[in-house]
This record gives sequence, C-alpha cells and structure tokens, in this order.
Amino acid sequence: MVRVMATGVFDLLHPGHLYFLEEARRLGDELVVVVARDATVRRLKGEPYLPEATRRIMVDALKPVDRAVLGSTTDIYTTVVDLRPQVIALGFNQHWDEAEIARECARRGVPARVVRIGPRPGEEYASRRIVDRILQRASESAR
Repeated sequence: MVRVMATGVFDLLHPGHLYFLEEARRLGDELVVVVARDATVRRLKGEPYLPEATRRIMVDALKPVDRAVLGSTTDIYTTVVDLRPQVIALGFNQHWDEAEIARECARRGVPARVVRIGPRPGEEYASRRIVDRILQRASESAR
C-alpha cells in the first residue's frame, strides 16, 4: 500500500484545496493530510482564521482524505517519521524545496518521493486571494 502525505494550513477551504487533495490521493492508496498547528501558522503566515482542531475536522471530512492529523509544533519531520509516507505531495504555492525534503526524509530513514502538484487548471486559488477579494468588495460596498 502506498501512503501519500499532504500538508497545509487549510484555513479557508476552497476549490484549490480540493483539487490539491484529489490529485495527491491519485498518487497512492491512502492519503493522510497533516494540518498545520496554530503556532506554526502564526509563525509562517499570521493568525489563523480557524483553530487547528476545526481545520483538522474540516479536512478529515473531505472525500479524498483517509485521515487528517495535526502536525508537530517543533519539527515537521517528526510527523513524516511517524506516518512513514512513500510519497509527499506539495501544493503549487508551498515554499518547501522538493529536493531538500527528499534528502531530509531519506536521512531520517523515510525515503519518500516528493511531488509538486500544480494549481487547479485555469484558476490559481489561494486563501489570501480570496480574503483580499472579500475585503475589496466590503470596502467597495461601504462607499
């Protein structure tokens, strides 16, 4: 059985997230999704809109996902070692370097193939863009 691991914040679920998870699921037999912890989100992106437990429950409910877990607050590779995926799927806008991840996984005894999933064809959804669009519309309607 080929276990695929995908990671992300999944703060405001949108069609880009679903596309990413569907494509990740096609890479193997089981898809385990690691949802970033609130502390990690704060460090990398700012305050999350939804708490980690809620984000994990939402992701876990999605059809392509076999299981959603919360990530580590200290070392992202702890979760990789615990889950032992054969494939790690990265989203098109995640800042991680594929080769670096593959090297570190192998160093820790988890040789995984790292695959970058492209954006949803014709649309590059991102939570930040959606929030910006909402704020713009709210600003325009307030005038």
